[in-house]
Amino acid sequence: MENKLQELTQKIYSEGIEKAKSDAVSIIEEANKTADEIIRKAQQDAADLIRNAHENAKEIKRNNESEIRMSSKQAANKLKQQIVEMITLKAVETPVKDALKDKKFVGGLVQKVIEGLGKNATLTLPKADEDAIAAYFNEQTVAELQKNLEITFDRNMKAGFKISPKDGNYTISFTDEDFANYFKGFMRPRTIQLLFGE
Repeated sequence: MENKLQELTQKIYSEGIEKAKSDAVSIIEEANKTADEIIRKAQQDAADLIRNAHENAKEIKRNNESEIRMSSKQAANKLKQQIVEMITLKAVETPVKDALKDKKFVGGLVQKVIEGLGKNATLTLPKADEDAIAAYFNEQTVAELQKNLEITFDRNMKAGFKISPKDGNYTISFTDEDFANYFKGFMRPRTIQLLFGE
C-alpha cells in the first residue's frame, strides 16, 4: 500500500512536473510571441515616425525653397523698381526744374492757359518768384488780360503755377511735382523696356 501511495505520489509529481514544464513552454512561447509582436510594432512605429519625419522635413524644405524663391523675386523686382525710379528721376527731375525756372517759359504757359480758360481766373504762383513773375506779367500781359485775373502767391509752392476759375470749382495744377509725375509715368514703362526688356 505504501508502495502504491509512493507510486501514486511519484506519478502525481511527474505529471505535475510535466504539466509545469508544458505550461512553462506555453508561457515562454506566448511571451516570445508577445515580445516579437511588441518588437514588430515598435519597429513599425519607429519606421512610421522616421517616414513622417522625412516627409515633414521635405515639406519644410519645399516651403523654405518656395519662400526663398518668392523673396528673391520680390527683392529683384524691388531692385528693378529702384533702378527705374533712379534713372527716371535723373532723366525727368532736372529738365523739369530747369524748364520751370525759366520765367518766360512759365509765363508763356500761363498766358496760354488763361487764354483757354478765360480771363476770369485766379492764378497761384510760388511766393519766391513773386518779383520775377510780376515783372514778366507787367511786360508781357495785356492790360485787358490783367483786369479779371487775380494773382496770388503760395509759400509752399516751389515752382510752376496753379490756375482756377474765380468760382473755384476746380484747379488745374502745373507745379514741378505735377510735371515730374507726368513725365515719370510716361518714361517708366519705356525705361523698364529699355533696361529689362519687359
